[in-house]
Amino acid sequence: MTTFITGMKKLLLLFSLIIVTGCTHAQAPNQAPNKQDITNIPPFHILRNDSTWFTPANLKKNRPVMIIYFSPDCSHCQHLMYEMKPKMKKFGDIQIVMVTFIEPSMLKAIQVFYRDFDLAKYPNITVGTEGHTYVVQKYYQVATTPYIAIYNRKGKLVKAFEKAPTINELIATVKKT
Repeated sequence: MTTFITGMKKLLLLFSLIIVTGCTHAQAPNQAPNKQDITNIPPFHILRNDSTWFTPANLKKNRPVMIIYFSPDCSHCQHLMYEMKPKMKKFGDIQIVMVTFIEPSMLKAIQVFYRDFDLAKYPNITVGTEGHTYVVQKYYQVATTPYIAIYNRKGKLVKAFEKAPTINELIATVKKT
């Protein structure tokens, strides 16, 4: 009988350790997730508002790049564009690639965004959707929009913004490219 009780005590101890270990790992989500290396421009493949495809190969060489992950109906994204428009000359030397996640069948939403902000005036801006691939979203681990990453002339990350920065902060970062 004592061997049975000793065996039960050991089993109880084992289950207790398993529970304690499980509870300890349950606290891990409070820690920041490991960010992957985003020092290079992501391998995006987007369908532009004019129904053509655009990839990093289409970027002009030796020019800085700003990638903006956005949603056409996001109020923060729209606010960013309202603030950028009067200062667009400050962004003239940088290639701006605006990527969204909406379905290609919803291309009309991108076209309306493009029209409403009169982006045709700015040849340095490309707008498109990555659709259901989520390559860019996963690359940056985007949680909120707009997400902005700025790369220098060599294609290396200068700075990434997980939330919309002020326009002055954005301009200062662009000047560093």
